Amino acid sequence: MQFVPIYLASASPRRHDLLVSMQVPHEVLAVPSPPGEDEPRLADERALDYVRRTARDKLLRALQWRAAQPGLDPQRAILAADTTVCLDEDIFGKPADQDDARRILRALSGRTHKVMTALCLGARGNEYDSISISEVSFKTLSEREIERYCASGEPMGKAGAYGIQGLGGMFVRHISGSYTGIMGLPVHETYHLLQLADLVAVQTA
Repeated sequence: MQFVPIYLASASPRRHDLLVSMQVPHEVLAVPSPPGEDEPRLADERALDYVRRTARDKLLRALQWRAAQPGLDPQRAILAADTTVCLDEDIFGKPADQDDARRILRALSGRTHKVMTALCLGARGNEYDSISISEVSFKTLSEREIERYCASGEPMGKAGAYGIQGLGGMFVRHISGSYTGIMGLPVHETYHLLQLADLVAVQTA
C-alpha cells in the first residue's frame, strides 16, 4: 500500500512515529503556537465539541501559515489532531508543572476516563474530520507511585499527565477503544480519512 505525501501539523513525536508505522510519507510542519493560553476552552463548551474545534483550529492555522512559506507545497494535504483527556466534563490537558501533574493523576486514580482524539484533514480545498473516543480505567494510585511517576518527567507535555505507551501504561487496568487513539493518532481513523481524501496511491504493476 502506498500513500500520497502529506504534512503533519503537530510537533508530537508519537503522531510522527504512528504515521511512520503506517508508512505514510510526511513532513512535520513547525506551525507557531498562537499567543496566550494554550487551547483555551470556550464557556459552556462540551469536551467533545472542544476537541473537535481545537483540531480544526490547528488545521486552519497550519493552512494559513503554510500559505506564507514559499518553500512548501501549496497542494499537499495537511493533517491536524488534538487529544483531550476528560473525566465527566472536566478536561485535563498538559500539566503546567509537577504539582498540576500530581493533581491530575490523583483525579484519574481508581476511575475510568475518556481519551478523545479528533482529526482534521485539509486536502484540495476540502476538509475531512473524524474522532476516536476511548475509555481508560486506572488502578488506584498510591502517593508513592504518583511521586515516582512525576519524578520520571513523563507526565509533562502529555494530555492527562500520562503516556500509555510509556511508564504510565503500568497504571492502566483496562482500555476500551483505540490504543493508538489514546497515544494521539488513531491509525484506523487516519487511514479512513486518507482514503476519503483520495490520498491512497494506486499501485501499478
